[in-house]
Amino acid sequence: MRTWTPRQWSAAVAVALVAGVAIGVPTGVVPTPFYTRMTPVLWWNYPVWAVSSLLMGLLVATYVGQPSAVKNSGPRSRRAVFAGLLSAFAVGRPICNKLVVLAIGVSGALSYWAPAQPFLAIASLALLVHALVRRLRTAGACPVPSAPAPYDLEDRQGPEAYDERALVPGASQPGGEGSGRASAG
Repeated sequence: MRTWTPRQWSAAVAVALVAGVAIGVPTGVVPTPFYTRMTPVLWWNYPVWAVSSLLMGLLVATYVGQPSAVKNSGPRSRRAVFAGLLSAFAVGRPICNKLVVLAIGVSGALSYWAPAQPFLAIASLALLVHALVRRLRTAGACPVPSAPAPYDLEDRQGPEAYDERALVPGASQPGGEGSGRASAG
């Protein structure tokens, strides 16, 4: 992260703020005039909310400035999104999670879901830290060159654009094709 550009740092701050709002407002961690949280915000909700937002910002910043081939990492990016959603479920109100209330009822949500939320928070933070560490390690191990190649084959015209003799060993020898020996048959 010491070699990050100002663009990456600004992306990290912007994404962390957006993630903080996206997680904090719907879960009631950030008080709004739209509704009142029925269950109190617990002491550990604030650090989980802040750290997960920060980790999401840093994780997204690792993708800024990378070529499109590097940006599409498939299952890894889905795992990071899953970790972010897990953070929202961890700090959210247990009785406002419609899926949980539908599955086990309000009393079940308070009896079973609420005690499981700290474990969801730990799992979410662990997944986000793991994703960030993996991205930082691979970015340092395989840096992507930012300068274009000295020449581009598409810019070249005519026979110099593609010389198939250079691909065949001995084909560029004077006096004939191949290795210079006559072929029988």
